[in-house]
Amino acid sequence: MATFKAMVIEKSDGATRAALTDFDEANLMDGDVTVRVEYSTLNYKDGLAITGKSPVVRRFPMIAGIDFAGTVETSSHAAWKPGDQVILNGWGCGETHLGGYGEKARVKGDWLVPLPASMSAREAMAIGTAGYTAMLAVMALEGHGLTPERGPVAVTGAAGGVGSVAVAILAKRGFSVSAITGRPGEADYLKGLGAAEIVERKEFAGPPKVLAKERWAGAVDCVGSTTLANLLSMTRYGGAVAACGLAGGMDLPTSVAPFILRGVCLYGIDSVMCPIARRREAWKRLENDLDHQKLASMTHEIDLSGVPAAAASILDGKVRGRIVVKIG
Repeated sequence: MATFKAMVIEKSDGATRAALTDFDEANLMDGDVTVRVEYSTLNYKDGLAITGKSPVVRRFPMIAGIDFAGTVETSSHAAWKPGDQVILNGWGCGETHLGGYGEKARVKGDWLVPLPASMSAREAMAIGTAGYTAMLAVMALEGHGLTPERGPVAVTGAAGGVGSVAVAILAKRGFSVSAITGRPGEADYLKGLGAAEIVERKEFAGPPKVLAKERWAGAVDCVGSTTLANLLSMTRYGGAVAACGLAGGMDLPTSVAPFILRGVCLYGIDSVMCPIARRREAWKRLENDLDHQKLASMTHEIDLSGVPAAAASILDGKVRGRIVVKIG
């Protein structure tokens, strides 16, 4: 059997280490579809896995990467045939199942969605789990009944991967977007994506009030912890917040007041095990609801050898927008 290049995480003496190495195709895990991977991407969770800062990886050795886009090589699954172009997001890849940072992947066909006709594999991974998660968050807010007429919306962690795409989507949908960021130097970048207002994250750093002044009709939160608690206290009556990140921590120091006195809803956004029908809907909407020129402006490319350094940078809050990883 052939070998291929992959970014593999090994564990030794309780410590993990990621390195680019040759991986034997015979050691791929069970699945009914084998894909020649063309592009992957770097998400916050990938950063945690590569650096070992959080116990994301549950089996070793592990090919990292929770996303990929590529072309089907072999398939015994009824929905897929050789030559089909496909996308995978989540399903435990890069955690419990060998992931997308390798030239080949073998997965369950039920985990795949077709590459939209208007997208290249590179564009799909410029979106990646971060952008697909942003779309799921927007869908949750709109399902709540949120429209531009209801008032402005906020996006926390706005200069990051999920935040950047959320700002661009919401702006294109006609919302007035407040971009909340700890990097005020990114103001021009965020306004270029469509943000109407830049708000410094330090306004959300203090202990949250039970109820603060009502400011936003809804929000996409990528940060969690005190930031999310403050955001909930500032959400208008009947509004909603879609929570999809934990860059600030997993705790939530809030009270029931926003929920029972203002009727605020908190939607949890899970991209990993999201049902396939909703995945397809999200990717279909990404064809039209995301300006692809703005996507290009927020994206830069690295190869597999650049993943470890980029992983450290994303955890340090130094990555703006999206990183595409060219495989092979």
